[in-house]
Amino acid sequence: MFSQRTNWRLSPNALTRAIEEARASGQHILDLAVSNPTEAGVRPDSEIVLAALANPEAMHYDPQPRGLLTARQAVSRYYRESHEVDLDPERLILTSSTSEAYSYVFRLLCNPGDEILVPKPSYPLFEFLADLADVRLVPYPLLYDHGWQIDLDSLYKAATLRSRAVILVHPNNPTGSYVSTAETAALNVCCRDRGLALIVDEVFLDYSHDGAPRRGFVTNTDALTFTLSGVSKISALPQMKLAWVATSGPEEMVDEAGARLEIIADTFLSMNAPVQLAAPVLLDQRKKIQPILRDRLRMNLAELDRQLAGRPSCARLMIEGGWYVVLRVPAIESDADLAIRLLREASVSVHPGHFYDFPNEGHLVLSLITEPADFREGVARMLEVVGV
Repeated sequence: MFSQRTNWRLSPNALTRAIEEARASGQHILDLAVSNPTEAGVRPDSEIVLAALANPEAMHYDPQPRGLLTARQAVSRYYRESHEVDLDPERLILTSSTSEAYSYVFRLLCNPGDEILVPKPSYPLFEFLADLADVRLVPYPLLYDHGWQIDLDSLYKAATLRSRAVILVHPNNPTGSYVSTAETAALNVCCRDRGLALIVDEVFLDYSHDGAPRRGFVTNTDALTFTLSGVSKISALPQMKLAWVATSGPEEMVDEAGARLEIIADTFLSMNAPVQLAAPVLLDQRKKIQPILRDRLRMNLAELDRQLAGRPSCARLMIEGGWYVVLRVPAIESDADLAIRLLREASVSVHPGHFYDFPNEGHLVLSLITEPADFREGVARMLEVVGV
C-alpha cells in the first residue's frame, strides 16, 4: 500500500515519550533545546509584519516560477547590505522553505539511488529529505581538535561514481563551525575534478559570535554551487515561509541549472503572493531582530562559561556561529539516557548528541536562544546532575 521511501519508524522515540509524559503530568520543563524563536520570546515588530501581509496586490495572481521580481530584488538587497555582494535576482529561485529548496536541488542533480555527501555531525532533517528524493546519503566526518575541521581525506574517499553533490552547512548546526577559506578551495578542486556540485546551507550565516561578517558562497564560481537561506533565521520569522536557492559557478552550468530549476519551481508554484509582496519588510526586520539575538547568544554563552568554570568534568566545544552549543559531558551512560534522566530529575530538556550523529557518547546540544532566566536556571540544574 505504501512506498518504501516513507517506511520510517512512526512511533516516538524514548525521549519524546518522556517529554510528552512530563508535560501531561503538569511538570514545568525548562527547554534548553528550543529552536523556534517565536517560542523563545524573540519576535520582530508584529504590527509592521502583519501590515506588510495586507498588501492589496495579493488579490492579483501573477505566477512567476522564480518568484516575484520585487521579492527577489529584496533578497539581492539583503546580500548587498549585509554581505557586500551583488547578486543577480535572476540567479534566485524563491521557495517556501530551505527544505523545499533542498528537494528542488536533489531532484535537479540526482537520479534514484545517487549519492549526496553530508557532514557528520549535522542536522537530522537530511535523512528525511533524501528518502523523499530517493537519494542515498553518504556521511563525511567533521573532526574536533581545538575547533572543527572537515576531514577532507575521508570526504575524497567517500565520493563514488554515483556521488552528485557535497552538502555544507555554513556555519554547521550544531557544531557552529564555518567552512574555512582553505577548506573552500580544497572542496572546489574536489568538485571540479569529480563532477560534483556544492549545496550550501547558510541559514545561520549572519550569527557569527565574534561579530565579524563571514564570507558566504553565493559568489562561489569555482564549482557549481547552490546556496540556501531564508527569513526563518535571518529575521527570526520561521512562520512566514520565505526561503531561496541562489545558483553560482561556471556560467554555462549556472544557466542550465537555472532553466531546469525554473521548470521544477513552475511545476509546484508553492510561494504565496502575500509573503512575496511582504519580502522587503520581512527582510528589513533583521536590522532590529539580529542585534537582539546576538546579545542573547553572547549573554547565554557567557553564563554557560561562568557555570562551567566550576565543573571540570564538563566543557563546551569551540563555536564560531549559529544558535547552538555542544557540551562534552562524562560518558557514563548513553546521551539519550542522560537526556531522559535530566528531564525526570531536573525538569530540563536538552538534545542528546546522537540526534546529530555524533560518533561517540558524551555530547549534549543546547540552544543559545533560550530566554536568559530559563537558560541560567536550566544550566545550573543540568550541571547538578552531570557535573562532578
